Amino acid sequence: MVKAKYQSVLDLGEKLNIKEGNVAEENGVLKVWGTANTQYEKNLLWDAIKAAGGEDPGDIMADIKVADESVFHRHTVQSGETLGKIAKHYYGDAMKYQDIFAANSDILKNPDLIHPDQELIIPNL
Repeated sequence: MVKAKYQSVLDLGEKLNIKEGNVAEENGVLKVWGTANTQYEKNLLWDAIKAAGGEDPGDIMADIKVADESVFHRHTVQSGETLGKIAKHYYGDAMKYQDIFAANSDILKNPDLIHPDQELIIPNL
């Protein structure tokens, strides 16, 4: 059953609270659709699809839209995080902290001073 193969994707979709999501299995192909909150969440879903089905899976069709295209993601700061660590997580490059700092200049005055529970915009680059 193809649905079982992609259960991790379906679980992730539920965890991310995908809107208007639906799943149907037809002729051995799993059809998945819905709306992710941000591009980052959409990317997470595609990474999960590739992890389960390979780089070009033929047994799944996914149509994932993005609700908020104005940002890459919205991140709630956790204790011990730095802008560099956050940039490394989202972009794979700690030096992109400058882009996050610039996108949040309304609430951040110093790139070395962020606080738990602040919601930061992670900009599209």
